[in-house]
Amino acid sequence: MNWFKPDTIAAVIFDMDGLLLDSEQIAYDIGKQVSIDLGIPWTHEVAIQLIGRNSREHESLLKGAFGDDYPLEVHQAEFGRRYEAVIATGTIPLKPGVYALFDTLEALGIPRGVATSTRRSRALPKLDAVGLLARVDQVVTGDEVSQGKPAPDIYLEAAARLGADPVSCLALEDSNAGVRAAHAARMQVVMVPDLLEPAEDIRSAGIPVADSLLDIVTRFTRQ
Repeated sequence: MNWFKPDTIAAVIFDMDGLLLDSEQIAYDIGKQVSIDLGIPWTHEVAIQLIGRNSREHESLLKGAFGDDYPLEVHQAEFGRRYEAVIATGTIPLKPGVYALFDTLEALGIPRGVATSTRRSRALPKLDAVGLLARVDQVVTGDEVSQGKPAPDIYLEAAARLGADPVSCLALEDSNAGVRAAHAARMQVVMVPDLLEPAEDIRSAGIPVADSLLDIVTRFTRQ
């Protein structure tokens, strides 16, 4: 596997949901329950494809699976109401190793960015609620790029805002779509799986897979 070399890293760019925040299962459960409550079609196979994608890709995937009459706006409105109520409580937990990795990168003087498919109006409050917004140098969101993951746009924009060459950036991702996006941007990538296991093309590409962000801490601190 192509593990990164710490002394080559000029910046680290994080995905958010499922990588920093333990939020993917929460979103999955809310989306499922909204569908049940409103009598809207839902399957696990379709829901799992939404992970790592922005709202535009959600529309394409859902209507492709369930037809053009799928009530997307109705589902999104109720999902948003319930999900943002959870965000407001500040109870979404962090994934293991988040603070330790941020402490390590700050001590090393390595800039940090976030590249999330979530829209900006929702992403910033989520990061702020767990004390991470003030600890990142740049945040690029799904509504700020023309093509979402797995296209490389969001990672290229994050690198540009950080003033870093993409090949010198380390991208940390939990989703296959996100890994593909960072890899297409020519970044060094590590997958830290959450709800999704690495797809065959990810494994074939030699993308390293970590158990948690604590593995990344170890690689930076043992150099």
